[in-house]
Amino acid sequence: MLQKLKPYLTAPVSAAPLAVFRFVFGGMMLASILRFMGKGWVTALYVQPKVYFPYYGFEWVQPLGEAGMYALFVLMALAALGMMVGLCYRLSALLFFLSFTYVELIDKSNYLNHYYFVSVVALLLVLVPAHQHFSLDVLRKPHSWVSQVPRWAVLVFQLQLGLVYFYAGVAKLNPDWLLEAMPLRYWLPAHTHLPLIGPLLDEVWVTYLFCWFGAFYDLTIPFFLSWRRSRLLAYATVVVFHVLTAVLFQIGMFPYIMMVSTLIFFSANFHERLLGWCRSLVRVRVPAAPVAARVVAQPLLLNLLVVYTVLQVLIPWRFVLYPGQLFWTEQGYRFSWRVMLMEKTGTAFFYVRDPKTGHEVEINNSDYLTINQEKQMATQPDMLLQYAHMLQQDFAARDVPGAQVRAEVYVSMNGRGSQLLIDPKVNLAAEKESFLPKHWILPLEEATPPLEAVGQK
Repeated sequence: MLQKLKPYLTAPVSAAPLAVFRFVFGGMMLASILRFMGKGWVTALYVQPKVYFPYYGFEWVQPLGEAGMYALFVLMALAALGMMVGLCYRLSALLFFLSFTYVELIDKSNYLNHYYFVSVVALLLVLVPAHQHFSLDVLRKPHSWVSQVPRWAVLVFQLQLGLVYFYAGVAKLNPDWLLEAMPLRYWLPAHTHLPLIGPLLDEVWVTYLFCWFGAFYDLTIPFFLSWRRSRLLAYATVVVFHVLTAVLFQIGMFPYIMMVSTLIFFSANFHERLLGWCRSLVRVRVPAAPVAARVVAQPLLLNLLVVYTVLQVLIPWRFVLYPGQLFWTEQGYRFSWRVMLMEKTGTAFFYVRDPKTGHEVEINNSDYLTINQEKQMATQPDMLLQYAHMLQQDFAARDVPGAQVRAEVYVSMNGRGSQLLIDPKVNLAAEKESFLPKHWILPLEEATPPLEAVGQK
């Protein structure tokens, strides 16, 4: 099948969309990093915490100390700048991918879908010839300028964006979102102070409209953006949708990243006109005879991209391998483009028992965790397990070897009453982390939230 697709994937297309995508994505990353540093989040998230929650298999990824973390963020910013302007592009893209991904692997309590999106896009940018058109690299080496690139170099970003939207829509096809309008029935009334739309946000029918339109939008927008006749209206919808999410919810730079990234769906003529306008500003001329990229057989790279695409399609479905309600157990939840689908709060009480004396003490979580870490840990079983192991290790250092750790964790999700998340009798310190189902997670007792959980109009 790949052999049949190869002529289509390697056919030459304009390099302009790829150059624009590189520039706007790199620019957004640079702005995001400077904002992150300016708000003091480097210190708050990667210097001040006493413990961290690394991902399974990446326990070796650790913070580098205050000086090391700031040096890493400076390197990341310089790499984003180099990626944006196309200076030492391959090295810049690789350094950005490695530094950004390293930071995100340090502590899963900081996980956000758009951080994952940035990492995968950065990895793809390492592989494409985005620096051979409208870049400082071609100013240094004019002979490297090309007017065309293989189609796959543009298509892979369109496909990735399409998957993000489509799977976000698939995730909304659940009873809580469609039938109960949860969690938006909790979130929207908090914004009734906004001008014009504020009073409407307290109306239940408006909440249902937001939910149903949100599902329809995510499921269909990749197709409308891909169709020339609907593209302008679809992009206007993208702008309105993401501006609204930026105003209503505290989700950082994600709406703006998506607004600029989806420009890659526009025609080559649009991008060429945009670059022509930019060239007129900086007074840079197109080489007299720009050449098309040499499209040579790249079986290894194409095969890797096929494997990558298959993984991106399959990974969001891995939750079917686990028992229980996905939002409750969160087994297979991350890295699957499920965006803002639940209001989940929890309270975790941990108890450490000395197996020799039988003496048991209750842990003050704030002695170990930041406010955000405690909030995230209290609703996510894998983090509960990690914390239990941290406590056992800490007590072992205090001459209490083999300490037993149990937890009473009460969680409320999408308007349901608070209930136990895990078996309070299980010694979590004796449980091992793996990709296997966690038998000590208790089932969700109620399938849907009660209507009386939120006032009706």
